[in-house]
Amino acid sequence: MRLLHTSDWHLGRAFHRVSLLNAQAEFLAYLVEVVREHAVDAVLVAGDVYDRAVPPLAAVELFDDALHRLAELRVPTVMISGNHDSARRLGVGAGLIERAGIHLRTDPARSATPVLLSDRHGEVAFYGLPYLEPALVKDEFAVDRPSHEAVLGAAMDRVRADLAQRPPGTRSVALAHAFVTGGEASDSERDITVGGVAAVPAGVFAGVDYTALGHLHGSQTINDRVRYAGSPLAYSFSEAGHRKSMWLVDLAADGAVTAERIDCPVPRPLARIRGTLAELLADPRLTAHEGAWVEATLTDRVRPAEPMARLGERFPGTLSLVFAPERAPDDPEVSYARRLAGRDDQQIAEDFVAHVRGTGPDEAERVVLRDAFDTARADDALHEVVR
Repeated sequence: MRLLHTSDWHLGRAFHRVSLLNAQAEFLAYLVEVVREHAVDAVLVAGDVYDRAVPPLAAVELFDDALHRLAELRVPTVMISGNHDSARRLGVGAGLIERAGIHLRTDPARSATPVLLSDRHGEVAFYGLPYLEPALVKDEFAVDRPSHEAVLGAAMDRVRADLAQRPPGTRSVALAHAFVTGGEASDSERDITVGGVAAVPAGVFAGVDYTALGHLHGSQTINDRVRYAGSPLAYSFSEAGHRKSMWLVDLAADGAVTAERIDCPVPRPLARIRGTLAELLADPRLTAHEGAWVEATLTDRVRPAEPMARLGERFPGTLSLVFAPERAPDDPEVSYARRLAGRDDQQIAEDFVAHVRGTGPDEAERVVLRDAFDTARADDALHEVVR
């Protein structure tokens, strides 16, 4: 069975206030052509269909058009909700849409209810695990302490239990939206940290032939059976080095997996350039970036006059301007930035406690801080659901 694994469409998202709707429409049209040209048997969409819980009408229309095109090809699509989606809104009408071969999985309670598709070698069970916000699904999965590993592990236990009751030789595919250990993040994914830990081990997905992951925006292979498709478009300058693609996966009769990358259309390249304003305006090596979307980091010790306008004369696609003046190593601003670099909210809060009273928090106080951050994130997630 041939599968096309994609994820993180983020329909409705802009890039530094530049609309990407045309680029997203181009991608979806391209996806349909790939399905047709490569004789794809099923499309897998591993979450973050939309960029926010209440997407703009134009994004909903794009989604609707894509579903109609796939349905016309009579190619089944299995799709889960991600952490940017409103699961309840995305799942409206799922029962009716399923009759057209579009299988939406947005309800955590149905994680172990597979979509069954067949080829000449027998059935393949597709298990759609929507994004599982630990604080919101801990009761459903009866876990003692809400964490990503705990709820995903419990959901996969149900999947394996269901699969064990299937006829011998039934192949299996899981779709999940999570941060799996070994994955490389970018700046455009929303933080899903809980208890100071966001990542789950790839071993959570043991027992299925292929796991189609969403959430991280870079296409990457965790192992031969666990992969991220990544986003089809770049949504931050941290993705300037990404090769945007989808996975074309062949699932053999014995469950063996082979995969190749199918490159996505690039509407406009990204470039990150750095130097003084005078250097950026004169450097001939930057000629190749004059047609790109540009993030410019200025290292001038004194902020120059009208830098955006002057950069725009050479690089009309300049969207982001960052000031990083070159400073002496003992400059207070440099040392403060270094102290914060790479530190999460929990560590910064613990440092603040130590700074204020002279000693860091004890273990009980660390738990209080961790619970406070988890509650704040859960409240934010609940607000997205309510919206």
